[in-house]
This record gives sequence, C-alpha cells and structure tokens, in this order.
Amino acid sequence: MTPLKKHANNARLSDVQTTRDTRRIPIDKVGVKDISYPIVVMDKNRKFQHTVARINMYVDLPHHFKGTHMSRFIELLNAYREEIGIDKLEAMLADMKKKLGAETAHLEMEFPYFVEKRAPVSRARSLMEYTCSFSATLSDRFDFVLGIQVPVTSLCPCSKELSDYGAHNQRGIVSVEVRYREFIWIEDLIELVERCGSSPVYSLLKREDEKFVTEQAFENPKFVEDMVREVTQRLSALESITWFSVAAENFESIHKHSAFAKIERDMR
Repeated sequence: MTPLKKHANNARLSDVQTTRDTRRIPIDKVGVKDISYPIVVMDKNRKFQHTVARINMYVDLPHHFKGTHMSRFIELLNAYREEIGIDKLEAMLADMKKKLGAETAHLEMEFPYFVEKRAPVSRARSLMEYTCSFSATLSDRFDFVLGIQVPVTSLCPCSKELSDYGAHNQRGIVSVEVRYREFIWIEDLIELVERCGSSPVYSLLKREDEKFVTEQAFENPKFVEDMVREVTQRLSALESITWFSVAAENFESIHKHSAFAKIERDMR
C-alpha cells in the first residue's frame, strides 16, 4: 500500500466513541486501570526515590457520548514520562480534562516505598517496604489524598491478662489516609503510626533485637481499638491535617478471623 492510499484509508476511519448515545445515562468514571509505570516520589533523606506504581486514570463521561478515548490516557501518561510525581498531579489532571473533554478527572497510584531502618539494639541496617498511595481528583478544585499502609506488631491485652505464660501476638496493618494543607513527609507519617502499635516491624533483626522487640510488645499490649485511637490522637494534634481516615487490621494468630477498627475525622 502506498503512503497516499494508507493516508486515505485512515481518513475514513470512524470515531465510534464520539457517536451519540441515546440512553441518557452519564458515567461517573471511565478510563484505564492497573497500568504499571515508573514514578518519582519525594524522599525525606535522599530527596527523591524512584519506584513503580500501579496507576488508574478516569474521567467522567457525559450521557450523549458512547465512549471515551482510552488511548489518550496512555498518551498523556507518556507525555509526563520523566515527571510523574506529586507536584505534577494537578497539571496531569488538568490535561486529562482538556484532552478528553471531561468535567472531572481522577488519578490513583499505589506503589512500594522503601525506608532504611536500623534494628533497635544491633543497629543493623535494612530496607523496609511500605505500600503508599496517591489519590487525586480535579473538578472545580483539586483534591489530594496521601495513603500509607504500615505493618505493626500487636500483643493482645486480654491474652496477657488471662494467660499464665506469655500472650498471643500477631502482625497487623494500620492504614492511614490524610488530606493536608501543608506538606507532610511519608517517613513522618510512618513513624507516627509505628509508635501506636505494640512494636514496629523490621526487615532485619539479630538475636538481641528479637529479644528487645518481643519484650517491648509484651510491655505494650494493644487492641486494634487502642491503635486507631492513638493514631487519631496524634493526627488530630497536627495542624496541617484537614481530614484523615485510620484503620487497623490484626491478622489474628489464634483466631480464624481478623480484628478490625476504623476512625474517620474531618478536621476543617
């Protein structure tokens, strides 16, 4: 096929997505989901950290359009190729609205974030992984939510009270989402949460460290209710936080079920 004929064929390709839909049902979110893509995150100790996120991108769709142009989401992602980070999210969403003719745009990212931690006694260094997320929306105004999931150790107060020997403990996850008026470091949020468990979780522990964290947990028993309340107290004391949600889930070591508690607060 000659270039001229190829061009002529492309010119005749119909744009089905923009054809009229007669059902008069608008769609809240339509787009692409679960894209694996490199991003750059601000790191408190090393300025920047490169990681790989799972990304979801959506816009609203008016009732009269049959569909949206899925390829344009990927085109926009590629346009920001070396600049995908928290400081670019509002600009990306504005471009999404413009490129797709939408009133509202949504961008969600979930990614592993690594923090170097020292064991409590031996001071052995290791990298600890935390799951973090950015969730941003732009309609009339820009809205951004930072999320983290922090593993903790919790020791059951009831078990400690009832047992003649020891007490059952388990690993849990404390999930926090925040809106803020002033920037907050991921590392500071992680540290705040870890102080509310029976003991932090580490990637590397020597024998002396294991003795320390086991005894620390035994002297610091916590229910899931205790953990969400303590995180709530600490977040409520930060003037920069305007809204937060905190949830704790213990993967119980002696029960088939998990234990769960959640608190949400609007601080405005």
